[in-house]
Parts: sequence; structure tokens; C-alpha cells
Amino acid sequence: MLANDWNSAAHGENSSRIIRVGTRKSQLARTQTGSVTDMLKEHYPTAQFEIVAMTTTGDKILDTALSKIGEKSLFTKELETALEKNEVDLVVHSLKDLPTTLPPGFTIAAICKREIPFDAVVLHPSHAGKSLETLPERSVVGTSSLRRAAQLRRRFPHLEFKDIRGNLNTRLKKLDEKDDYSAIVLAAAGLRRMGWENRISQILEPEDCMYAVGQGALGVEVRVNDTAVLDMVSALNDTGTVLRCIAERAFMKHLEGGCSVPVAVHSVIKENQLYLTGAVFSLDGSDSLKDTMQTSISTQTQGEDCSDDVQHVGITAKKILRSSQTAAEKLGMHLANLLISKGAKEILTVARQLNDAR
Repeated sequence: MLANDWNSAAHGENSSRIIRVGTRKSQLARTQTGSVTDMLKEHYPTAQFEIVAMTTTGDKILDTALSKIGEKSLFTKELETALEKNEVDLVVHSLKDLPTTLPPGFTIAAICKREIPFDAVVLHPSHAGKSLETLPERSVVGTSSLRRAAQLRRRFPHLEFKDIRGNLNTRLKKLDEKDDYSAIVLAAAGLRRMGWENRISQILEPEDCMYAVGQGALGVEVRVNDTAVLDMVSALNDTGTVLRCIAERAFMKHLEGGCSVPVAVHSVIKENQLYLTGAVFSLDGSDSLKDTMQTSISTQTQGEDCSDDVQHVGITAKKILRSSQTAAEKLGMHLANLLISKGAKEILTVARQLNDAR
């Protein structure tokens, strides 16, 4: 359904339909959801939206590292239950929270233009002006991510790493009000969306710390059979972001990775070439495999080859060339196979076993 179609329908049989948008309760989640509804309102000025906020399992369990909980849908399950029960019509997620395989009946109908995907260092006020490199020996850096800790242990062996949980506000408060941490590492995208760029002391380039699959992108999940809402939100798809995230998610899925193992990526599109770098690490970062592959794609968004209802790693991206989506998915799979052939499964199996034993 095009913008004009929806706006016309709003004056007819759909005029009373309010689109209910599910989100987590955190300030960042609400801000991100607000940005998505604002974009939808630009496309569909007559549509009405209602925000439905809820608490997820990941929000409730704050005394255990994410990698130890063992639940793949920590930040999505309750939202998907509401979607299944028809209590909400769409859900806005940080794409990195969404498993590569979705429950039956759901799809990611839109991936919005990506914020910068890199990680950021936020220093304790007493270390203002420093960087991870110049922090004193045995300084403690807070992160709940095995991916970050593995890479940063390898790159900055003079530092120590300790779990830190909680939403963005909570983690910043723990840093500022106590002396437990010299710095914490967070996704730069969240800080920027909250307008807190001034807290960023250092952006970690991929050479120092590659990012999580889907990091910096927002995904909109809908019911597969709700074609009106699926068509509606497809207007938000950013072609480059969609193709990069399909490749990243295919890489992760084929490796059978998740938050309980250190898997990292970096992707870029240059001159109709999609480049994907993927890596796996041991928990301490001492063992790793990393490689890059590329494929030809088109960022064209119209034409007979445009995808209809075909899913690629849980994503239904209308108006984006099916051939480009397939190429992106195959790129991720091929890169995963390359690392598997070099011993990636063994590294990840040991990492998973060691993490379980911690």
C-alpha cells in the first residue's frame, strides 16, 4: 500500500484504525520508537499511532551477564507475544537484539537508515582527555558484551574488563557515581540518538573493535499476514542498510552465533560492491579468525525483480531488488563457510563452553 493509498483509506474504512506500536520501556527504546513513528507520520500524515511500552525479560534480569542467561530473545519475547495476541500492530527493535530466526508468523518489514554502527568509549570524569590506550595499567572497563571484551582484551592487554548491566541511563550512572569503572563501552548509536554525543570520549574503529550484527540499525517487526501494516512500514526501508544487515545476519545465522559467543562484523557498500568482514574470537581474544569477502549488488529500489514476500534471514524488504537481497544473503553464508573451513566452529564451541562454566 502506497502512501496515497493509506492516506485515502484513512478517510474510509480504516479511518478509525489506530496503529499500536510496541516498544521496551527504556528511555532509549522510547526515543527510537518515537523516531520511527515520526518517519511514518511523514509518509502517512493522516495515520494515528499509539505507543504501547512494556518490560522484557532482559530488562528484568539485571544481575547476570546477557551471555549467561541463555535466552535468544531476551529483549523481544514479550513484545512478540503482544504482536501475536494482536495487542500491538508493529514493534520497533534495535536490530542487534533480534535473533536471526524469527518465530513463525513474524517478519522484519523495515530496517531504517543506520546510525553509525561503531562502539564508543565513555570515560569516568576523573579520566577526562584519555583514551583506552592511555588509561593506567589494570584500569577496569565495563562491558556486558563478550564480543567487545574479547576484541579489547586483545587490543588493550593492560586493561581489565568487568560486566556491567542495565539500560543506557543506568550504565552511565554506575560509571559516574562510583569508582568501579574507569570507562564503559557502549554502542555509539544509542548515545547519539539520545543527544548525548558529548559523553563520547572515543569512537572505536573496526581495527580496534568490530561491531555486532545489525548494530546501529532499527528494525520494525510485524505480523506476516497483516499486509496493510507490512506495506505501510516498508516505506522506511533504507536499501544500503537492508543489504548490509542481510549479509551480517546471514553470516551470524550460518555460524550459529549469538550473544553467548564473540562474533563481530564490519560491512560497507562502495560502487555497487558490498564488502563484509566477519570475525570470531576466543573469550580472551587470543585466538581469532577474520576474513573479508565481497559481492556485486544494486541499490536500485524499483523494477520487476523487486522482492515481494520472500524473507531473507527474517527480513521482508519490499521494493528492494530480490537479486541484491539474495546476493547479500549468500555473501554472509559464504563468509561464514570460509571461517568454518578455517576452524571457526571450534573457536566458538570452546568460547561457549568456557562462558557456560564461568
